Amino acid sequence: MQMQKEVHLTGKDLTEMVQLRPQDVGKYAIVPGPRDRLDVLLKKFDNPVKNFTFMEYSMYTGTVEGIKITAVNGGRFSTDTSITTEVMCNAQIQNIIRVGTAGSLDENIKVGDIFVVDEVIRGDGVTPYYVDKDFKTVADKKIVDTLYEAGKEMGVNIHRGKAWTTDALLRETREIVEAKRKEGALAVDMVSATLLTIAQIYNIKAGSILAVSDNVVTGEMGFMNPMYYMAEANILKIALETVRKLEGK
Repeated sequence: MQMQKEVHLTGKDLTEMVQLRPQDVGKYAIVPGPRDRLDVLLKKFDNPVKNFTFMEYSMYTGTVEGIKITAVNGGRFSTDTSITTEVMCNAQIQNIIRVGTAGSLDENIKVGDIFVVDEVIRGDGVTPYYVDKDFKTVADKKIVDTLYEAGKEMGVNIHRGKAWTTDALLRETREIVEAKRKEGALAVDMVSATLLTIAQIYNIKAGSILAVSDNVVTGEMGFMNPMYYMAEANILKIALETVRKLEGK
């Protein structure tokens, strides 16, 4: 017996399952990975309303200075990111900003710095099911230009360029890392390729801004470094300022 449907479960199916409609969400979505970062973001919203909770993911929509914004803890890895990104795209959110974490692949990009992703080397296991190997995954230029501008205006140490997304956190060997650096990667994460690729397929504008938590080149681990926690707070501020700027405020 063959499958009854062409695709067992689609993004549209998921969006209907959580009863999410385009009128329920904002023009913008800000997407942290962990729930605790989402909780910090929601404190900056006026009157946030829960859209849904599905497994460990929760989506809320509220306003900031009258701008309707949606926030969801969108996943830490490529697989869960694909699910939440499909939901956001099928709900017709027009602009998505990922606020995440990255490792530096450059000795001049320090723990506590901030990195804006222009394009991505795809090393995840999800996007090969969406696009072929020659597909170029890029962020929306207006969003990333505005993220970078907002960071510069805040006076933080901010960088931009090519990132590499991998699913194999514990297999970032010297050989693999140096090969990605030769391809131009300056940072590494586990989400950006998936979010940006799926957004591109749906013609949704998306960008990714990352707090630098560690340095793969020097071996520095900064997860307990106060500078990293400051960067985590700053990427939320930069994302909100970017929304204001995109709205002309």
